[in-house]
Amino acid sequence: MAVAAAAGPVVPVLAAVFTALVAVQLFDGGALAPFVAAPSAIAVGASALYLLARHGAAWTRQRVERMSGDAWPVVYSTREALEQDARGFWWTGVSYHRRLGVARLVQLVQWAVRDRQVRREGLWLLANPAGVVALLGVPMFLVWGGLMFGLTGQVDRRQFFGIYNHPMNLLISALIGGAMVVVGLLAMPRAVRAHHELACRVLGGAPKESRAQLTERVAHLTETRADAVDAQAAELRRIERDLHDGAQARLVAIGLTLGTIEHLMTSDQTAARELLAEARESSAKALQELRDLVRGIHPPVLAERGLPDAVRELALTAVVPTEVTVSLPGRPEASLETAVYFSVSELLANAAKHARARQVWVDVLYRAGRLRVVVTDDGHGGARMETGGGLRGIEKRLGTFDGVISLESPVGGPTTITMELPCALSSPRISTSFAKA
Repeated sequence: MAVAAAAGPVVPVLAAVFTALVAVQLFDGGALAPFVAAPSAIAVGASALYLLARHGAAWTRQRVERMSGDAWPVVYSTREALEQDARGFWWTGVSYHRRLGVARLVQLVQWAVRDRQVRREGLWLLANPAGVVALLGVPMFLVWGGLMFGLTGQVDRRQFFGIYNHPMNLLISALIGGAMVVVGLLAMPRAVRAHHELACRVLGGAPKESRAQLTERVAHLTETRADAVDAQAAELRRIERDLHDGAQARLVAIGLTLGTIEHLMTSDQTAARELLAEARESSAKALQELRDLVRGIHPPVLAERGLPDAVRELALTAVVPTEVTVSLPGRPEASLETAVYFSVSELLANAAKHARARQVWVDVLYRAGRLRVVVTDDGHGGARMETGGGLRGIEKRLGTFDGVISLESPVGGPTTITMELPCALSSPRISTSFAKA
């Protein structure tokens, strides 16, 4: 454990230095030597750092699995396949590159920087040596120090209690050294368990969640449940208000109008016909308001055709021209579809109202058991996740499904909002399409 911990930060530095020295020797210390040595050293050092971080974390997980007897699942984010456009350029998800090898390298670097698990492994590369020194250092010192103290009693003219007696000194040295070794060996298992617990905290996703992790999980579930209850209560109040102010008021007015028509049928049929036309118009408006209300609760196209067609309908009716790309080999559960639908609807409205965008792109993808929705606009940017704002509301809505939202919105644009939700698909089908509006 100590050797592996020390190798993590030391080997990449040595590899980089050795590479630089070799490059300088190859160019005989000429003017080009620094321009070759520096990039080569950085590339070799970064590669060694990445490999040691991955393999060191994997070895630590295997050790923890052997001790606990439980599997330690590890989930990395999926690297999507590179796409080649009509011009022959390779798209990495962020940039275009002419050469396939360069595109793969850029995609690997982007993935390693963004992947949460890789970042944890890089942190473990630095935390592991400190953990070994702090947790295992004392037991190791007691074991090795006790052995050395007992063995050097043969050659060291040490005295105990002010009396020099070689046999007695050897016996006392052996007793003290043995006691140190025993204490170190007894403390070592506890130190190893503490080191494993540190690894679980840093690397995440341990076989068994600690008390702190369980407490955090319960707190998160409590918070998301409270958000779901509050959102449901707010939605019921909105429905009640819309019914009271809209369709209910019109139906009451229609009832009064029909009563008036009943009295005018014998005395003034012309006025009765006019009121009857008004009642017919009011009934049509009430019906339309009821349809709008139902669409606001659960759009019919979402229930009948699913999320892809519902998002396309949003794009067709959006104020800003919107491109939609959908790759969804099945259908998520209805409640999750509804949450994603209204989130996309709100983001499209924000792009037109606040960002003053001229174009919006919506990508709906399913990768590695997660539904990923990316909404990008070419507006002026500068969006923030403010308390009480619309983005916070979307975050709470997605949090009910253990979903997350990330925002990239530099001043001047563009704004990219990514929503990811774990989900299982049903009704397998192929739905990969492209639509513009």
